[in-house]
Formats: sequence, C-alpha cells, structure tokens
Amino acid sequence: MKASARNQFTGTVNDVLIGAVNAEVHIGLKGGETLVAAITKDSVEALGIKTGLEVIAMVKAPQIIIVTDFGGYRLSARNQLQGTVTQVKPGAVNAEVDIELKGGELIAATVTNDSVETLGLSQGQPVTAVFKAGAVILAVAG
Repeated sequence: MKASARNQFTGTVNDVLIGAVNAEVHIGLKGGETLVAAITKDSVEALGIKTGLEVIAMVKAPQIIIVTDFGGYRLSARNQLQGTVTQVKPGAVNAEVDIELKGGELIAATVTNDSVETLGLSQGQPVTAVFKAGAVILAVAG
C-alpha cells in the first residue's frame, strides 16, 4: 500500500473492545509489542476488524513524541514503544529521528531541531516513541 504516513506497521489483531461509539483495537507487532488504535465502531464493522485479522497500522511522523526520561511521570498515551535511535537527520527547522523497535520495525518521528538538542538525541540512544491511540489509522486488505 502507498500512503503518506511514514510509519506503517503490519500486525495481527489480538483484541477488539467495542464501546457505544468507539472501539479499541489491540494489534500485536512482530517484536511482541502491542499497538493500540482507537477507531469508530462503524469503522470496525466496515473494515471487518476481528481477532486474528492482519492489519496495517499507520501513524504520521509528526504525531510521534520522543521521550528519553519519564521522570517518574506516567502518560495517558496508550502507545509507548521502546526502541533505539538509529539515525538523526536534521533539516532547516525539523529533524527526522528514526527509532528501531526490538522486533526490527522502524518508527520515524519528526521533531524540532531544538528538541533534538534538548533531548541530546543521537544514534544508539534508548528512547520511547509515544503516540495516542487516536493517531492510528487502520487498513485491511481487500
């Protein structure tokens, strides 16, 4: 599939929790991590989302927040995937930071150059890629 979202994860639906309007879809990634998507109940029905289905979860790079130290705080963002910085590509204002998860998946985050400097981001550094479940778009074959 071709899409403008830089981050595309192929995974298998492990669980679907249906609410009155929205649903929470838990997707198992190949490295054992779980990604959570919050989509409408109508989308679950229209896409035929069910346990065992292979899906593609997409997240745009600017939606990714990079955390180097939680400082004892917990976040409400459901997706907190630990990885290692593989590359920092600075631009005029923003930088792309590539993060490799333990299963080999790559996450691209777009952050300001100031954030790269403030966080001291560099290759080999352990970080956590954080994004809200509502930032995830799901796609299915067919």
